[in-house]
Amino acid sequence: MSKKKILITWPLPDAVMARARATYDVIAHGDNPKITIDEMLETAKGVDAILLTLNEKCRADVIARVPENIKCISTFSIGFDHIDLDACKARGIKVGNAPHGVTVATAEIAMLLLLGSARRAGEGEKMIRTRSWPGWQPLQLVGQRLDNKVLGIYGFGKIGQALAQRARGFDMDIHYYDLYRAKPEVEAKYNATYHDSLDSLLKVSQFFSINAPSTPETRGFFNTATINKLPKGAIVVNTARGDLVNDADMIAALKSGQLSYAGLDVFAGEPNINDGYYDLPNTFLFPHLGSAAVEARNQMGFEALDNIDAFFAGKDMPFKLA
Repeated sequence: MSKKKILITWPLPDAVMARARATYDVIAHGDNPKITIDEMLETAKGVDAILLTLNEKCRADVIARVPENIKCISTFSIGFDHIDLDACKARGIKVGNAPHGVTVATAEIAMLLLLGSARRAGEGEKMIRTRSWPGWQPLQLVGQRLDNKVLGIYGFGKIGQALAQRARGFDMDIHYYDLYRAKPEVEAKYNATYHDSLDSLLKVSQFFSINAPSTPETRGFFNTATINKLPKGAIVVNTARGDLVNDADMIAALKSGQLSYAGLDVFAGEPNINDGYYDLPNTFLFPHLGSAAVEARNQMGFEALDNIDAFFAGKDMPFKLA
């Protein structure tokens, strides 16, 4: 019996590719990951499923061009705002994601952003690399401690809770807002205080972590009106999605001192980020490193393959989106 053919749009970890090739006839895009949508659609004419990434923006117009033979798409990501699920449903295309592998790795990056912003680590590292360190001084790059500070977490799902666990290790006071209140035992585990509105959370958050999904309701929510509800000098970190932030408003707040620091791992329009960030010393910026740990990337690939395996077995995808 011949193997099913699948297209993998980007090079993935060796363990993931080995598992895929053991089961399927894999068409991989190769060492040059800059696959275009047209190339993906052309290659898809000869395969049975597509394993893609968040870089392939499958809006409705793209889904309309997907060959009829494709009825399975699995994405190497927890996020799925790059895929028009309604358009997929209309075409009878099953879609799944990889939701669990990113949890610990992304929470670690959020914690790193919190700590690095509070202690001005990026500025210190730059001082060393530019050979501009004058030696120890009493007031040089003085930041602040994390202990006994309020960390407000917007979005208390798996990643938000994993961040809470790590922040508790630094003796931070955990507060959160989510559309769905966590169970009492979860709140007790993290000694977390629930707020019934985002405004209520903002008012007390000396540190504020964005962990919400990108939806029509959340996109652009972090604007001047939102920022001004935070205590003056608050620190914000974002490991969720860049389009949740109004960049111009964020940059203005960092310049004015309304925000003392921002630690950002995600950006709208990445990798082409707002130029205003580059010259701000009070930013700690990462190139979307949230899931960039070998354990996370392997698990993401395995979960994406689990969806494809289930589809070809005539079963529901374990991580079904559509």
